[in-house]
Amino acid sequence: MTNPSSESPFSDPDAVARYAEGPPRIVPGYAALLRMTTLLLEERVPNNGRVLVLGAGGGLELKTLTQAQPTWSFDGVDPAAEMLKLAEQTLGTHAPRVQLHHGYIHDAPAGPFDAATCILTMHFVAPEERQGTIDEVHRRLKPGSPFVMAHLSIPEGERERETWLSRYAAFTVASGTAPKKAEAARTAIASRLTILSPEQDEATLRDAGFTDVSLFYAGFAFRGWVAYA
Repeated sequence: MTNPSSESPFSDPDAVARYAEGPPRIVPGYAALLRMTTLLLEERVPNNGRVLVLGAGGGLELKTLTQAQPTWSFDGVDPAAEMLKLAEQTLGTHAPRVQLHHGYIHDAPAGPFDAATCILTMHFVAPEERQGTIDEVHRRLKPGSPFVMAHLSIPEGERERETWLSRYAAFTVASGTAPKKAEAARTAIASRLTILSPEQDEATLRDAGFTDVSLFYAGFAFRGWVAYA
């Protein structure tokens, strides 16, 4: 996830060039989140597994997965062309095992896939498209396949939201972000992003047909779940 205070964070060349610096600085336990995602997939994905990565731009998640599992293949989808170019660069020698698709979930192959991930992406999806997006992920998965999803998810209530967004900003400052920039990002997140409550996020998974929905990660304003098709 790039700086949400930018007007076009995923098409601006400077922002794209600095993308890799962002998630480790602004997402608590980012490296561990990716490791946990890998472990959750490894529980069920076979040696020749095929994995769908929604929001693949930048390639950080894909790089972790391809390095961990050299026999898996991947399809990555993202609406930002510049971020897909960066993903290809990030993947390096692992790129031949990854098919990158420009667009949204409807532009992804039909599958069926052995697993899917959506890391730091769903809070960018418009409210009226959120459920449909998760429905389409479910439709592309084999029965019993895992889906790992992590993004900003904050309890309802103005006071609680203010508290958690303030903690998010404080974390980014403690990680080296200038205070004014952190505050601008906090304001942009509150006004521009689609942030559901944890209960609402879990409901979208169940309404799509996923079962055994489990919270496996919580880092200040961020949460992550694993669920099964």
